[in-house]
Amino acid sequence: MVVPAIPEIYDDSLQVSIEARTDALQTLRELGPPDLVHLVKQASKSQSKISIKVGVYHHVTGVDASSSASLAAYVNTLVHSPHEKGTKVVSGLYCCFNAFSRLDMRVQVNIPGTLESFCVDERGEKQATTEEMWLEAYLCGILRAYSYADDGGGDNIKKIMGMRRFNPITSTEAEQKFLNAAERLFFKGWQLGSSPDVQVPNLVTNHLTAGLLHYINTTGRYASGINLFEKLRARDVEISSLLAQVLIAADEEVRAVALLHEAIEILPMDYSLLDVQASYLMSKGRYDLARDCAKRAVVAAPSEFRTWSRLAEIYVATEEWELALLTLNSCPMFTYQDRDAPNLPPPSRANLPVLSDSLLDEINDDSVDELEVIHPNLRKLPGSTYGGTFKRAYSLLTQISKKIGWDQLLRLRSGIFVMEEEYRTERTAKIAQYKHSRTASTTALHSPSPVPVQNGEAKNVDGEVSQPSSDSSPSTPAEAPESATTSGQGVDSFKTGEAIEKPELTVSSQEVKGNKEETDPSQQPYIQFRNKRLCERWFDNLFSVLYEDLRIYTIWQSELAQFQSTYTKSAEEWDILASLAQRLNHHEEAAQGWVLCLKTRFSPKAMKGMLDTAMAEGDTRKTIHALIRLVAWQYRWYSEFSPELLQTTRTLIEDQGGVKIRSIVQATSLPQPVLDLTHHYASLCATFGSHGSDG
Repeated sequence: MVVPAIPEIYDDSLQVSIEARTDALQTLRELGPPDLVHLVKQASKSQSKISIKVGVYHHVTGVDASSSASLAAYVNTLVHSPHEKGTKVVSGLYCCFNAFSRLDMRVQVNIPGTLESFCVDERGEKQATTEEMWLEAYLCGILRAYSYADDGGGDNIKKIMGMRRFNPITSTEAEQKFLNAAERLFFKGWQLGSSPDVQVPNLVTNHLTAGLLHYINTTGRYASGINLFEKLRARDVEISSLLAQVLIAADEEVRAVALLHEAIEILPMDYSLLDVQASYLMSKGRYDLARDCAKRAVVAAPSEFRTWSRLAEIYVATEEWELALLTLNSCPMFTYQDRDAPNLPPPSRANLPVLSDSLLDEINDDSVDELEVIHPNLRKLPGSTYGGTFKRAYSLLTQISKKIGWDQLLRLRSGIFVMEEEYRTERTAKIAQYKHSRTASTTALHSPSPVPVQNGEAKNVDGEVSQPSSDSSPSTPAEAPESATTSGQGVDSFKTGEAIEKPELTVSSQEVKGNKEETDPSQQPYIQFRNKRLCERWFDNLFSVLYEDLRIYTIWQSELAQFQSTYTKSAEEWDILASLAQRLNHHEEAAQGWVLCLKTRFSPKAMKGMLDTAMAEGDTRKTIHALIRLVAWQYRWYSEFSPELLQTTRTLIEDQGGVKIRSIVQATSLPQPVLDLTHHYASLCATFGSHGSDG
């Protein structure tokens, strides 16, 4: 098996990275950062008489952390590094975070010499280790391997420099060990936290269950998953929702439906069961039945985003646009928090060697021009930065916009939400009516209390406080264009052209509540708003973000049609534009952008987009063409394991047969070492007995 190269990141001063990790322990929230391996090197006696020690480190995931011996074995593989002949390793420290006990498990290896294992708590104090701690550390290590794995697009690889990623489970024996550990610690899984779209982790929605489902769906080991969850369901019926998901994925739908029926009779208001049932009914096109299940799930868990988003999905599928917008507006939104990442001081230098087996000229992206011209409007598109609940809500909003168009979406929005302009107009009319009808006696009885003048407000001659103008622009991240014409190309082209109508602001709930105490007319009901809702400010901002995305996309398409072959962009700009089109559900235009990006230089994100497009079109050869290059690029950056690429390989083998896939891979005119990297993925499928791997 080919092993990724060993990156070396040099400490600015000895042990500074270890001290920084210890200081950061109290700030860790969930699964913790990747494992840290720190080596102390010194010049060999033949090279220098002065013993100068330097500290080098790298991060790693997927190493067996079930005992101190397994971690020490990994450190020993680093002793004889081929990169620097004039140095030798005198000691090594392996750090692995135990998210259950909130301890950092550490193994100190002195070469030659002793082995010491201990753990460090959040206060930096040493403690003795136990077998239970090592079991917890082992399970956390596997979950982190899947959590920090790259999806093939390179985003996760670029976040952490010099990180090796190994496949933690490469045999059925290792699988059994993993599932046994998961079974023993399953009912403590809620302590690990959950994904950003879950408010409160529970028995069936946490990082442990997400990792189990991810592994089962990646490898197709449904029988092992069914066996595990059946044993756990005997202890708690709530786990039926997990078992039903695996049964449906394993194409055992009759058993899954019977299980859901039985479990819901016992737990009629379990939102996880209801959500699985709604999802299954949606896949069968029974949106009428799915709607009832989703509504019950919302009643059962009104504070969870997933139940509301499922109901919104159903309304989008049934084209009930007003209900879809109202449901999205009601979604509880949670602040997005990314995974725990290493927070280490800047290194003095880094040695990032290239694995010779992954050398391929066409995937070399080392010579990326850092001064590549990118238009500011493309750099700051806020839609690309969304995560968690906001990303999912924005995705649903773009689906609605794609189906009914931007203008119709604005009309629906103004029909169901109170808009700022109409609210101010109605309120001004009532104030004028009140002034006209009041007499001396009513003025004495009902004169309002003095209201202090706020910044930016002006008093009129009657003593009333005038509100600021409602002509202010919406809180969009980018200013609206000044001209409606499109001229030129390149970096200045995105400054011009307003192709779509700019959204108006809705009135905020704070403004309505604040105005109620100002004047008597506002105490009267606004009849025309009786059937309208107040729009949440975050949802209002989504419309502004969508407007900006659509504006840039429209300008891009109009310029591309106008200039055609003379229209040029940098590779990074093509990448951004293709991602923008993908975000707006314009898949053909996204594929076009990725092709143009790859013509300029290699981009893993663009190649991953081409892989997904080829998979959707059923083009096996194009899929394999992209797969080979992505696997080689992953190895180039020290990653031998990508769950998404492994699942793609398994899908191809199940559809076309292992012999055919291996033959197509072998028939390409690429170096054999590069092809062997893809063959390694195919051999993993054969190890796990994937359907079609034997023929």
